[in-house]
Amino acid sequence: MSAVGDETRVAAVRSYHLLDAPRPAVLDELTRLAGSVFETPMSTVTMVAADRQWFAGSTGMPSAGGPLTTSFCGVVVDQRMPLIVRDALSHPEYRAWANVVGAPNIRFYAGVPLIDEDGFTLGTMCVLDNRPREAGDRQLELLHTMAGQAAGHLSAIRSRLLLAAVGDELSRAISREEDFVATVSHELRTPVTTIQGYLELLVENEELTPYRRMIEPIQRNGERLVRMVDHLLAGTRPAGTPLPLLRAQTDLIAVAETAMATCRQLAQQREVTLRLELQPGADDFPVPGDLTRLSQAAEHLVRNALLFSPAGAAVRIRVDETGLSVIDHGAGIPPDELPHVIERFYRGRFSRDQAVPGVGLGLSIAERIMKAHDGELTVFSEGSGKGTTARMTVIC
Repeated sequence: MSAVGDETRVAAVRSYHLLDAPRPAVLDELTRLAGSVFETPMSTVTMVAADRQWFAGSTGMPSAGGPLTTSFCGVVVDQRMPLIVRDALSHPEYRAWANVVGAPNIRFYAGVPLIDEDGFTLGTMCVLDNRPREAGDRQLELLHTMAGQAAGHLSAIRSRLLLAAVGDELSRAISREEDFVATVSHELRTPVTTIQGYLELLVENEELTPYRRMIEPIQRNGERLVRMVDHLLAGTRPAGTPLPLLRAQTDLIAVAETAMATCRQLAQQREVTLRLELQPGADDFPVPGDLTRLSQAAEHLVRNALLFSPAGAAVRIRVDETGLSVIDHGAGIPPDELPHVIERFYRGRFSRDQAVPGVGLGLSIAERIMKAHDGELTVFSEGSGKGTTARMTVIC
């Protein structure tokens, strides 16, 4: 019997109540991180039912799901094994699939099983591209880590739904806020993401090369709009609402690598070098924490460092047993502004004078994430023109 159609497995999938439901924002965020690590335009957290798949988290996909007849994720669930397809057009079975010969023109697929705490294979964590490519061992290791995080988030979502059903007011409040964030994210981010996908196809069209200078600014501003929506949703949460958090074992090196991957394009645009600094012989720095949230916090610190660094400079990301530091040699922070930089919507004189992109929420969001981890965020600077060091400390 096919593992996909196993009744107990399908019942487990349905127990999460995510089929045909708004996508949880935290799973969308996780897919965005996965796409950044692999540099792919598409990524999903896919729930696989008996006869169809549903994207519980998605970045760049033009649909909310589809049939299992042309589902790479269905193959992963059926075989209970990771699947790497480097070029679907050269595969004897996949090359005739509708989603390969037509939109979204899948060429590359990398997916790993999404296994819940009860041992059921719910679906996959996967990344996809419309170009053939390879997958590195470290990338696949991070994809497995993200699949574990996705399973943890799904478990937490189901637990909150069960508590809300029996009348827990806090769980109901969190569920209502998550529904609101998911709806707003869907209504604002999904159209922009779809536009971005079509723009990428236009960029690849050689006949439109003369118009590339007009297309690329549209892409950059679309990405800026998505980031601004994300920042506003994350930075304006009601003060009394706890930040939904998955406390699981994660790795600070993975956090740093994910944040760097997310900021890679900005670093190239700014002509600033990103450098990861580790203690000699260090392979990992395990800490109890939420990979998605910690990576978001680190991303805000790295993005700030890039935006305030001149072309040709370097931003260093230093990882040790208890935390992560982002060090730049850019604009620095005047002493009178330093006590205020973490306040919501605060923008210093340099930001205003130089029209630095942003709404003044990055450090505030990072601080909230660190407080939710019982850690802290600290920012140091010796003054204007002397650079800045921002440090995330995780309580082990």
